[in-house]
This record gives sequence, structure tokens and C-alpha cells, in this order.
Amino acid sequence: MNNDTSITAPSGEAVKASTDQNTLWYAIKLRVFNLDKWSRWIWSIVRAILLIGMGFVILYPILLKISASFKSMDDLYNPTVMWVPQSFTLENFRTAIDVMKYYDAIINSFSLAAVTTILQTFSCALAGYAFAKLPFKGSKLLFAGVVLTILVPPQTILVPMYINFKDFDFFGLITLFKGSGINLLDSYWPFILTAATGNALKSGLFIYIFRQFFRGISKEIEEAAFVDGAGIYKSFIRIMLPNAIPAMVTVMLFAFVWQWNDTFVTSNFLPNMNTLTTATLSLPYKLNVLLGTGAGGGSTQVDPFLASMLVDTGLLLSILPLIIMYFFVQRYFVESIDRAGLVG
Repeated sequence: MNNDTSITAPSGEAVKASTDQNTLWYAIKLRVFNLDKWSRWIWSIVRAILLIGMGFVILYPILLKISASFKSMDDLYNPTVMWVPQSFTLENFRTAIDVMKYYDAIINSFSLAAVTTILQTFSCALAGYAFAKLPFKGSKLLFAGVVLTILVPPQTILVPMYINFKDFDFFGLITLFKGSGINLLDSYWPFILTAATGNALKSGLFIYIFRQFFRGISKEIEEAAFVDGAGIYKSFIRIMLPNAIPAMVTVMLFAFVWQWNDTFVTSNFLPNMNTLTTATLSLPYKLNVLLGTGAGGGSTQVDPFLASMLVDTGLLLSILPLIIMYFFVQRYFVESIDRAGLVG
């Protein structure tokens, strides 16, 4: 007895259907389990969380001060008032402006920041150009010292600088003619001298920025200037500085903001001059004197919430010029950073 077993080959339609099903399943797996796509989504979420968190950390104190500066005494003790005051008032601004002598302080602060910014930008650009384009013996060692100034906090050199400017002498010449050094404290001279010699606040960072920028400028441009008869200084003024405008904008904005916000050096070298730094630091004490003096000359208990609200208003007035300036220069600042190749 013979058992014939016949195997029937699948038809062409069945093979096509199976192939289409496999292709569809592969496309689904490719879409669902695409690691590149998921990694992009995850990175977008992480980046959004980081940006939102950084924005909250930066903006929350400013928004809190804005809210407090417009509150009245009734809003201060009203538990239902959190952010938006029920009755807006400008009395806090009037009190803070009077106590701080705000208009006099802002003129002094602007003059100091503007002068030091211009001098510091030029001196740091000159030093950065020398490190980038004029190699000399010991330049690497000196540049290591420049980088070291970025790491060393200014508090460590404050005492020798204070002693130096309190009894300032220039290679013994002043003592020779006057018998002793001169006191430069409580004047602009300590800031002018340090800015003009590339030793002011953050000068090491600014020299580094200019050095990196000048290194990126083609050497042929400078050689063409030398061929045309330009010397080192003429080449620096007419060729290098116009090409370094992006770096100059960045450095000038950084220098201005750092000098404007500086409290440590300014309060020690200009203790008796009314700047926004000294006015802001002395604001709590002045408010205690103003609010803690009764009609009969006796001392009364100062309301800590009212004093804190007025201090917040004074701090908001201090940063208000920088906020206004940022709105006008933010586009140029972003463009300068992009062209200068600065990151971080």
C-alpha cells in the first residue's frame, strides 16, 4: 500500500500577503522603537525642564520684588494677597528713592561703570592682541598668570591693593617730591588705574576672550597691513579692533554689568561716595533709622516686613537700569556672542 504525500506550494498571492504583512510589521517596529527618534524626544524634554528650571530660578526673585514694591501696608498683612496687590501704590518707590538719594547714586554709578568699561576694554584688547599675535619670551608663563587671575577671588588681593592705594607711590617719585605717598581711596583713581592697566574686575577673563578672538583672525590680513607700511600699533587700531567689534561688544557689556553690580571692591574703595552699591548696602540701616525714630526722638520697634518690602524696592531700583539696557542691546549682544564664537 503506497501512501502518497503531496506538498502544495504556497500561491503567489499568499507569498505577497505574507511579505506585505512583514513589511508593515517592520515599519511599525521602526516607527515605535526608533532609538534616534526617542533620544531626540527625551533630550527635548530634558532641555525644556532645564530651561524652565533656570528661568524660574532667575525670574522668581525679580517677580517677587516687583510684586512687593507695589504693595501697600494693607496688602502686606492681607493673607489673601500673594502676587497681585489689591491696591497699587508708589509710596515704596518714593521712600526708597529719597532714602537712597537715587538720582545722585545712579549718576555716580553710571559714570564709574562707563569710564572703567572703556578703559578696561581697550587695555584687555591690547593685552589679548599681544598674547595672540606677538609671541615673546615668557608669553606662555604670563598668560598662565592671566588665567590664574580668573580663578583667584578678588578678596585675596584686596588688602595689598587697599594698602597700595591708601599710600600710593609711583616708583618712589611721589615720595621723593612730596615726602609721602598720596591717598587715592574714596576717588575714581583706583578704578581708573586698574582698568587702564588690565587689572580691574574680570580682566583676566576679558584678556582670554580677546586672545581667543584674535587668534581666529587670519594672519594674512595682518601681513597685508604690514606690507602696506602699517606698524604694530597702526595695524592694531585700524585692522584688528574693527574686526574685533563682536568681542568688544561682549566684553563691554560684561564689564559694565560686573562693575555696576560689584559690592565688594566698590564699597571698600569708595565708602563715602554715594553709588548704587553703597546706597543699597546702607539701605537697611537707613530704613531702621528712619522707621525706628519716634516723634519724640525715642526708638520704636521697626516693622521687619515693611523694612524688607522697602529693601526689595531699593534692589529693584538698582537693577532697573540694567534691565532697561538689556532690552535695547540684547539683539546686538546675542549677535556678538555668535560672531565671536563664545559659548558657555
